[in-house]
Amino acid sequence: MSTPFTHTAAPRILLVKTSSLGDVLHNLPVVSDIMREYPGAQIDWMVERPFAALPRLHPDVKGILSVAVREWRKNIFKSNTWEEISDFRKRLHAQHYDFAIDTQGLVKSALLMRGVNGLRCGFDRDSVREPLAALLYQRTFQVTKDQHAVERNRQLVAQAMGYELPAGVNYGITPPEISLPDWLPANAYVVLLHATSRDDKLWDEANWVALGKYLQQQNIRCLLPWGNALEKSRSERLSAQIPQAITPRKLTLNEIAAIIGKAHAVIGVDTGLAHLAAAMDVPTLGIYTATDPALTGLYAGERAINLGGIHRAPDVAEVIATLTRLTTAVKS
Repeated sequence: MSTPFTHTAAPRILLVKTSSLGDVLHNLPVVSDIMREYPGAQIDWMVERPFAALPRLHPDVKGILSVAVREWRKNIFKSNTWEEISDFRKRLHAQHYDFAIDTQGLVKSALLMRGVNGLRCGFDRDSVREPLAALLYQRTFQVTKDQHAVERNRQLVAQAMGYELPAGVNYGITPPEISLPDWLPANAYVVLLHATSRDDKLWDEANWVALGKYLQQQNIRCLLPWGNALEKSRSERLSAQIPQAITPRKLTLNEIAAIIGKAHAVIGVDTGLAHLAAAMDVPTLGIYTATDPALTGLYAGERAINLGGIHRAPDVAEVIATLTRLTTAVKS
């Protein structure tokens, strides 16, 4: 595959993947692929403000161009909203890129990079999530839909920049080096990620309790983080029924990443934090009840395992048996 530019070994690239947490994580291997082909590349990332900490975990992401589209929509009539939008446009226009590549595939993301100085690339109309977005790119590329999101992102960028994809997936991130809280168990603990964006993705609370009691019998503490009031209430209900379980205070993204990085294992439903654990090479088990893990499930080699599927939730026995195999394999 021939490269579409020959004038520089250090191309400047803007990656556009604005949200959500899992989607942003699925784009991280693109950075590793680019740096393998072009070690001198300068890579910036456009991302929604709440997720800006994620691209920063990759040492080869040099600049963050944060946006706040969700907040802007809610406060469209406020003067400071338009000031923020104006500042964003100025910052975008001030940079020059060889490529601006939208792996989000939405009209929103395509519009956000309209003012960029650089070649705007994205999926073609048969590959993109929202076909109208393809009209806003200068170059489009066909990428098969029925494959995992990580591979779709990688293939789009490889085609746009003209390199062959390397074998294997490298997220390129490690847990942030920050001080861990005093309440974190000194011995083995498992992070239970019970919260997700849709009710049909939840795993029954009785299952979490049974799993937690089993782990406690193995001298493994359970940690149940949360992100909003509803999730906090669920964490507290579960902790009340699981001996020695911990419901922490609200954690920042960097704090939860550091805590996950030290965990014995992570067990979670279809949520971005489970993908974060897998990306950091922590033994991770994904529980799926309403989505197809073949397309958006954990994707990080043998240390990440998906269970269940659409209308096919795994039971507690299956989760325990799989966790045992996973952690035993890691030790060996």
